[in-house]
Amino acid sequence: MRTARKFSAITLASGVIATLALAALPAGAQSAGKDACAAQSTAAVYVTSISDGRSLVLGDGREILLAAIETPGAWAHEILRSLVAGRAVTVDPSSGTPDRYGRIAGRVFFALEEALQPLDVELVTRGAAIVGVPVAGARNGPDPCRLTLLSAEKTARNARLGLWNDPDYDTKAADNPTLILASKGRFAIIEGKVHSVRESGGTIYVNFGRRWSEDFTVTILKRISARFVAAGLDPQRLEGRRVRVRGFVEERGGPWIEATAPEQFEIADSR
Repeated sequence: MRTARKFSAITLASGVIATLALAALPAGAQSAGKDACAAQSTAAVYVTSISDGRSLVLGDGREILLAAIETPGAWAHEILRSLVAGRAVTVDPSSGTPDRYGRIAGRVFFALEEALQPLDVELVTRGAAIVGVPVAGARNGPDPCRLTLLSAEKTARNARLGLWNDPDYDTKAADNPTLILASKGRFAIIEGKVHSVRESGGTIYVNFGRRWSEDFTVTILKRISARFVAAGLDPQRLEGRRVRVRGFVEERGGPWIEATAPEQFEIADSR
């Protein structure tokens, strides 16, 4: 088999599209078993370059975005390069429509210890990535890897790996709005006890403090609240519960996150 370096040089020089049969991968890597988070693809393609911590350019010209994760630190880019640059991977697109940057959202699987493993799960396991917000309009329904991702994130967080050992990226306390606002414009995870849930106009406000103009708040549009109820997360029943919320921090008086999917919430208490 040609080396990854040699193949990469040939591909970049000639522009040849290199799509391989799965037989090009290690024999034990041709199936990930019956795990729900398993590769569905039947072919493999080489990675020609790494754009950033969650974007890969393939030999067939596609650029794939690992949309299930966020990579706020500098670790993911180098880890991604070390894991798959110049190597064969399989791809399961989750959306057929490229984003404004021309990237296709999807999941990438690579050979690790004689099996195909999801690349985003590996990045989360190493503390180089955080589980993100589900991709809107994904054509394959609920993400079958999300529970695996959350479990890997919990393990990495408890072990203080990578991002979780850096105060800038670690989970923020909901009762510290000043600290949360330091993450304005960035993806963050906030944890705390819900003080109240109120409705006004077409919006549900999940308040984490008494002073709505200063304290941390999560908003949910009433027209999509049925999605949350159907997922077993009724916003009106969150009052008094300790929850973990993930999303991009904005400022509207105090710090604020808009929730567009029930997966942005995790119940953090044992009730």
